[in-house]
Amino acid sequence: MILGFIGCGKISFSVITGILSSRLKVKKIFVSKRNSKISSYLKKKYKKIIVTEENQEIINKSDWVFLAITPLVGEKIIKKLKFKPNQKIISFISTITIPKLKRMIKIKADIVRAIPLPPISLKQGPIPICPPNKKVKKFFDRLGSTVEIKNEKLSINFWSTSGMMASYYELLRTMSDWLVKKGVKRLDAQKYITSLFLALSKDAVVNSKKDLKYLVKESQTSKGLNEQALKDISKKKVYRSIVETLDNLHKRLNK
Repeated sequence: MILGFIGCGKISFSVITGILSSRLKVKKIFVSKRNSKISSYLKKKYKKIIVTEENQEIINKSDWVFLAITPLVGEKIIKKLKFKPNQKIISFISTITIPKLKRMIKIKADIVRAIPLPPISLKQGPIPICPPNKKVKKFFDRLGSTVEIKNEKLSINFWSTSGMMASYYELLRTMSDWLVKKGVKRLDAQKYITSLFLALSKDAVVNSKKDLKYLVKESQTSKGLNEQALKDISKKKVYRSIVETLDNLHKRLNK
């Protein structure tokens, strides 16, 4: 299998890193030179990477093509490119729908939208795909946990929640900074906070078949620290703000 990536940002880097550390049988990966820092690093690290300046060359030489560009760039360049009917086209573009992609590409290609996140470099995390596709699912199952979505409108909900990554990391940074101000060394503070939330996330995954209200209840004791923190944050309407933020992201994706 020969893969091609149009766009070479953080997501492409993460996906390619995951692919080349997996058991997927890949002969070559063509990468656009759009981000010279990332593409040069990948070329130096992996023998299978071929960097090219021409997006059309990537399409001509690849079995699967990954569109890893911003919506604005996609609007500008996709219409000018000539894809092949026998190709699989995997789009990481958040706001360009499949019907719109089909109109832009103008051939009956196999098009799937996917939402990979940075932990895919570690072969971790969920990868929603739409519509369901056996070969694409099998591919991404080697890089994480594939979630097949039949309805593209439903997939927008997953795109919305994926927009909360930076906010999550900001929470970790804020708590780490608080510990540092209290006299804890930064490395120790960051190790503790990241390890704590990793452990909590693993516990949540183990209990994911239960209503998450169960974990909220079980992590509190009457008049305890967790109960106090939850009440304090709830009074400040932080959780309501999170829902409002998700609604705003959802509205943007529906435009």
